[in-house]
Amino acid sequence: MIRLRSLKAARLDSDALVTVGVYDGLHRGHQSLIRRLVDRAYSTNRKSVVVTFFPHPDKVLNEASDRYYLTTPDERARLIERMNIDLLVTLPFDAYLQKQPAADFVQLLIEHLNMKELWVGVDFALGFRRQGDIRFLRRLGEKHSFKVKAIELTAADNSDRLIRSSTIRDFVRSGQMQAASDMLGRPYALTGKVVAGDRRGRAIGIPTANIAAWREQIIPANGVYATWALLGEDVFMAPTNIGRRPTFAGNEVTVEAHLLDFNRDIYGEDLTLRFIEKLRPERKFDRLDDLVAQIHADIAASRQILRANPPGLAAFAPR
Repeated sequence: MIRLRSLKAARLDSDALVTVGVYDGLHRGHQSLIRRLVDRAYSTNRKSVVVTFFPHPDKVLNEASDRYYLTTPDERARLIERMNIDLLVTLPFDAYLQKQPAADFVQLLIEHLNMKELWVGVDFALGFRRQGDIRFLRRLGEKHSFKVKAIELTAADNSDRLIRSSTIRDFVRSGQMQAASDMLGRPYALTGKVVAGDRRGRAIGIPTANIAAWREQIIPANGVYATWALLGEDVFMAPTNIGRRPTFAGNEVTVEAHLLDFNRDIYGEDLTLRFIEKLRPERKFDRLDDLVAQIHADIAASRQILRANPPGLAAFAPR
């Protein structure tokens, strides 16, 4: 897959099928649309193209909180690449693009991508004040000889609730990791470098790896979770605590994973946590011994849950 940051840099040698969207999280609805686009492009000997944006328009329009993203830009790109897309164009969403008329943006897609089909969701709109809705885009298609494929939104399993990034954000913020995973098609993930903490875990015989997650990505609700920890090619069970550590009068929210059956110095290395299930909310313990006993109970519960949810490749890739 080729990655570009400008439409003008694109030089395609054939016609293309194009989809446009933020695609934060690359959830199952996104995956379904892109998979169909790729199949269609392959069968018609055309290129498949995803045009996306960073930062998220909601951030630029001041409609989003500080922690808003479900995926980092790099993680989103890796997930898209796994779906066999030929070209990914990530455009900077700035004041200029915000005010660009829909017709002008579509003209760029035609000129630089040889767009013959535009694939989007039925509720999609682009351009200044969202003037480029499906009806508008189809009129442009008739004028410029491209087709618009408006794809119905995907419903969650055993539910009539539509899969949306906004819904998944709510699930993650409230610690409903299984519901989030069902819509994502994979466990929710945080990646960050392992940084030094206050070493309280080591002092009680339960060392933890503190993760410096990207400051703009959503962190699950405070509590203890059963997670899989990915360190390079290795995978470990890891009960993970998110919170302020009230037993020790902590102030800042931290993400601390206790990798089971593990004993290495990994400061400065990248660690990915895949959240499977929330075990319990965060709580304050009056006695240190009670905290230690609870941690051992969390370890046992994590082992049981994670054995039932093995870290197979299918769990971490788009369906």
